[in-house]
Amino acid sequence: MMTVDPVRWGGAAAAVAAYAGMCLTLLRARRAAGKRPQDSGGAAADWLVAYASQTGTGEALAGHTVATLRTGGLSARAISVEQLDEATLRGAARILFIASTYGEGDAPDSAARLARLLDDPGMALGQLHYALLALGDSTYANYCGFGRRLDAALQARGAQALFARIEVDRGRGAAIEAWQHHLSHLAGTSDAPDWSAPAYGDWRIAARRLLNPGSAGAPVYRIDLLPAAGELPAWEAGDLVQVSAPGDPDYPREYSIASTMAEGCLSLLVRLHARDDGSLGLASGWLCREAREGAPVLLRVRQHSRFRIGDNTQRPLILIGNGTGIAGLRAHLQRRAEAGQARNWLLFGERQAAHDHFCAGDIAAWRQAGMLDAVSLVFSRDGGSERYVQHALAAQAAELRAWVADGAAIYVCGSLQGMAGAVHATLETVLGADTVAVLDQAGRYRRDVY
Repeated sequence: MMTVDPVRWGGAAAAVAAYAGMCLTLLRARRAAGKRPQDSGGAAADWLVAYASQTGTGEALAGHTVATLRTGGLSARAISVEQLDEATLRGAARILFIASTYGEGDAPDSAARLARLLDDPGMALGQLHYALLALGDSTYANYCGFGRRLDAALQARGAQALFARIEVDRGRGAAIEAWQHHLSHLAGTSDAPDWSAPAYGDWRIAARRLLNPGSAGAPVYRIDLLPAAGELPAWEAGDLVQVSAPGDPDYPREYSIASTMAEGCLSLLVRLHARDDGSLGLASGWLCREAREGAPVLLRVRQHSRFRIGDNTQRPLILIGNGTGIAGLRAHLQRRAEAGQARNWLLFGERQAAHDHFCAGDIAAWRQAGMLDAVSLVFSRDGGSERYVQHALAAQAAELRAWVADGAAIYVCGSLQGMAGAVHATLETVLGADTVAVLDQAGRYRRDVY
């Protein structure tokens, strides 16, 4: 089932011409990217710390790494791996890589350019000395999959490891301490800065509501939280929280924030996870069922720079998601509504309209206020030819091209397996793989997927 508000264009010919012009501009910018001084400016530092981060953990560790090297008087600079062009790789003598893996061995979105460079058999890196900190989750089959592939690719191109790859399982401290030890040795100092993560704050559950009674899928709850004392901490649309669940405090769970600060509470959308034996997930079971309203919650807000609005404030937004992924999209739409910024197109998919139409009241209010130019709702169990969001996106290819030609940014939030991969493939089919790559490099294609 799909409902679409008509988007008024100046005419099909004008839209196609604008899209073609946009593609030409983006492709020219991409070809020129390797010539920009800022892309290789980091080579002037003695040490580059290159991070491939999906939700911000790798970026934070890169900052700590740079601070430790600088303590020993070394010149060091942190950059995202998307800034590593061929000239920088060939010219750098020392790079410390911090490589996150998410999903089943997947590379972060920012690593696409680096992967293409290292796939080139002619890329000789015999001059490069490197070390690699691989971040992963051992509950997945391809633990540290991207970090291991990166390590193998660097060695295959002749790069020389300063010390063996260090793997970090779900942020466990012992591996981080091993990395710190090696850094202190490289920097020639034992006076390393404190790497402690921000402390968890004391929060309480202010309200909890089941969003999908009667659903064929697992229950989804909206959980509103307030600090136990004091004011709300600062966050932006796109940011995350880490929740420390009783029984497993060393493995915090991350959730997209679904609310804005102006709404007066921090809201999460949490799907109750049940294992094959019927037992409930430690975090979701506690948040959704076991903890009473008013119960204390240990929580900290995490900046998620790759899913914030960034430089896209004045752009039209295309927001695509499924399931509880609407949480991150809701925060962006609510913030846009508060600022009076129209030109928004929401594509959302779930099982059944009668039970799984999350945020239906919000969507109706945004439409009435003129904050949503288009809404595409797809419910897979309700029949119809367009069963998933990628099908709705493909069916509106002309509109997609026109929005992108008009400067739109694309935000995707939800499941990596199935939805996000299929949406990415659809974007490449409709827009072209080169255009999608350039949108990504320009910060106009952002994902919060899990």
